[in-house]
Amino acid sequence: MEFLDRYQQLVGDAINKYTFKDKPRELYEPMNYIISHGGKRLRPIMVLMACDLFGGDLKEAIKPALAIEFFHNFTLIHDDIMDEAPLRRNKPTIHTLHGINVGILSGDGLMLKAYKFFEDLEPEIFKACIRIFTHTGLLLCEGQQYDINFETQKDVTFDDYIRMITYKTGVLSASSFEIGALIARADFKDAKAIFNFGKHIGIAFQIMDDYLDVFGDQAQFGKKHAGDIYENKKTVLYLLAREHATDEERKELDYWYSKKTENIDKVYGVEKIFRRTKVDEKALRLIEKHNEIGQSYLEKIDIPEEKKKPFIELANYLLRRES
Repeated sequence: MEFLDRYQQLVGDAINKYTFKDKPRELYEPMNYIISHGGKRLRPIMVLMACDLFGGDLKEAIKPALAIEFFHNFTLIHDDIMDEAPLRRNKPTIHTLHGINVGILSGDGLMLKAYKFFEDLEPEIFKACIRIFTHTGLLLCEGQQYDINFETQKDVTFDDYIRMITYKTGVLSASSFEIGALIARADFKDAKAIFNFGKHIGIAFQIMDDYLDVFGDQAQFGKKHAGDIYENKKTVLYLLAREHATDEERKELDYWYSKKTENIDKVYGVEKIFRRTKVDEKALRLIEKHNEIGQSYLEKIDIPEEKKKPFIELANYLLRRES
């Protein structure tokens, strides 16, 4: 997708321009470390894409796009601490290299730096973007807490799971699109339509993340294989397995998910049930469903179809993501 390369170049150049040179270096070097790892930088690209879609000025949108990227990386640092994750994008996590205290502080620093990147916007646009940005941050915290609760909560429903991933992942993609639309002065109806498009693409993205945790190529995915199983995370795979398991398999799932252990037998046992119940196929169908819902919102925007093509390509890209 050539259009992604263009946006990634814009985001990459901006990140290089705003590399932290502040002191103390013990605080700022870890912040540069995680930002420099790159990843696909999809969320800041979403800001630029939406701004472009509605005829906005990308120069005005580039710093808010960085705000989204910095905020996203702040959440990753803290998420890795909570999950005790050793790897992120195939690199050692910040708390692994520098300790938990530095991880917390550098994450906080990234969040605060993110807010500063909105300062150049006109007052009304600034207020609207900050309102969305702050609300998104609060929903993300709620989603993270639900995720933590689910580890010990016995009965987690599919609706509970969808709410959790909507808050934890979906709304950040949604708000990235909406902020880009607002910077381009899109009307309220169109800004909400692109928000809902992003929400469902974000849900699809998280379901794919859950899928790749077990069924992905570990070397490409850049995370510990089956980390969600070790952490007792009640992902879509777990919920689908419980729904389609036999009574005996359900008891085995309950047994393994009642304890946190590095025992490889746990992974083998759970994966065996996942494969027998074909949760991989069912998860991929759910990804397809949410992409279709997202694209239905895109269709509501009264803009030439040609300008919507990159959004459809981005959505479909999530279906064949390998890492």
